[in-house]
Amino acid sequence: MTSWKKNFKYYFLILLAAGTFFIWYAVFIESKSILTVAFLDVGQGDAIFIEAPGGNQILIDGGKNSSVLSELSKVMPFYDRTIDLIIATHPDADHIGGLPEVLNNYEVRAVMESGNLSESAFYKELEKMTKKEGAVRLSAQKGQRISLGGGVYLDILFPAGDAGKMESNTSSIVAKLVYGGNSFLFTGDSPRVVENYLASVYKDNLDVDVLKVGHHGSDTSSSEMFTGYVSPAYAIISAGKDNSYGHPHKETIDTLNKFGAKILATYELGTIIFESDGEKMKIKK
Repeated sequence: MTSWKKNFKYYFLILLAAGTFFIWYAVFIESKSILTVAFLDVGQGDAIFIEAPGGNQILIDGGKNSSVLSELSKVMPFYDRTIDLIIATHPDADHIGGLPEVLNNYEVRAVMESGNLSESAFYKELEKMTKKEGAVRLSAQKGQRISLGGGVYLDILFPAGDAGKMESNTSSIVAKLVYGGNSFLFTGDSPRVVENYLASVYKDNLDVDVLKVGHHGSDTSSSEMFTGYVSPAYAIISAGKDNSYGHPHKETIDTLNKFGAKILATYELGTIIFESDGEKMKIKK
């Protein structure tokens, strides 16, 4: 082989390696600027995984059993065994039943609760595992802001008082996630009385791109006043297929349609993942 051919081959390999490096570097940089919000398919229950551009992660609720683990494995790399914060919106089994398994399988730094204590076996197991794993216990209260880095923050809108004196669903933590021009509202199982309180206090500040529909689409939630202020482009219903509660109820679907929301349901689509760069948002296929 002549010297120029040897040199050409040598320089070609260098350029190929450099090109590969810059392609992967660009992919890495792009991924670091993306907010991911995944509504996990855990059947009749709620579980929402959030990852901010800087890598900080939150899990809101964990469904009713260990099925949340298989769903987490689809949105988290196998080597990532830490979650910064778990938010248990309220102590119902279909929201916290899977959280002890999450605590057992991941290093969780903190667990935030509404302050509504329960005598149920599910709640006692959550308390036990939180203590065993050494996670910090936090109480949610209106006005708190959790910074996730990269310009992403989560505002706690409710509870606004002593959640221990409230009925379980009524005590649900309500939180608004914001990244630039994109936003999400998570409502747990909040009933209409809480929704209307939020509407009276926050009004147009409730306006978001994506609403996690309250109480799995039950007609106990999604009042017209509240839905009008939220005015979501997308409405996510987390529920089990052919569930015994009949969720979502027709009245809820009619209300969401009235305000032009595109309805997406986990029982039809499985896990639903949104990605945002702070300006544009897309559903990950």
